[in-house]
Amino acid sequence: MLDLRALALEMKAAQDSARQVEPFTTRLADFDLSAAYEVANLIHRERLAEGSRPLGRKIGFTNPAMWSTFGVREPIWAYLYDTTLIRSIDTHLTCRLGRFVEPKVEPEIVFGLRAALRPGAGLVDVLNAIDWVAPGFEIVQSHFPGWRFRAPDTVADSGLHGTLLVGPPQPLTRLGADPVGTLESFTLTLSCDGRVIETAKGSNVLGNPLSAVAHLLSVLAKQPDHAPLQAGEMVTTGTVTIAQSVRAGETWRSDVHGLALPSLTVAFSA
Repeated sequence: MLDLRALALEMKAAQDSARQVEPFTTRLADFDLSAAYEVANLIHRERLAEGSRPLGRKIGFTNPAMWSTFGVREPIWAYLYDTTLIRSIDTHLTCRLGRFVEPKVEPEIVFGLRAALRPGAGLVDVLNAIDWVAPGFEIVQSHFPGWRFRAPDTVADSGLHGTLLVGPPQPLTRLGADPVGTLESFTLTLSCDGRVIETAKGSNVLGNPLSAVAHLLSVLAKQPDHAPLQAGEMVTTGTVTIAQSVRAGETWRSDVHGLALPSLTVAFSA
């Protein structure tokens, strides 16, 4: 029988000390997604006991182009905390990388909710629950060497979440007359030190960033230990481009085209 509490303690210790462990799936043949979410929940309870305050959710692996690379078959989710979130009204941010293990950067679309959402919500329902939209960069990390893992490992590792940098929030009205179509068709250019790395479409995020939120609702419906999405939460919907390794001294920028969001620049230090 799996000792989920022991696995949670091991994972949390790795997170807190910025060290790596061997993937659980290589050691435990029956370590599946159900067990992984329970491990993540145990870690979540420890974070709450330590004083961390949950502010929303992150959805990971919403870009199917990354699935074969990292051995996953569906999106995952984890909590965002006040200790892992940086919000700014400025479009130029800074971030220190020293506390992360093998960090990667992901440009994302972040939503702030003004109303609760329940399972079964369609794209228009999700849209109607959104208060604001903002550009963001999520720093993800792997506490498993070489970014080699399976989906249950990533869930146990809090969705690989390191920190979320959120730029100036914009009112939903800035998305225009057809916000659903705009969120699907916009493009985003990711650059490092002035060099274009990739240009990608909003449709990379499960067809539409709104679809990522709808998917999260269906997952939460199967997890009674976790509350559904509430008013006031924020949701970051997953990377538009492929996740890219990031190093101290680099400056990364996301430029959104076809969506009324400001460009976002982050300078990384050690």
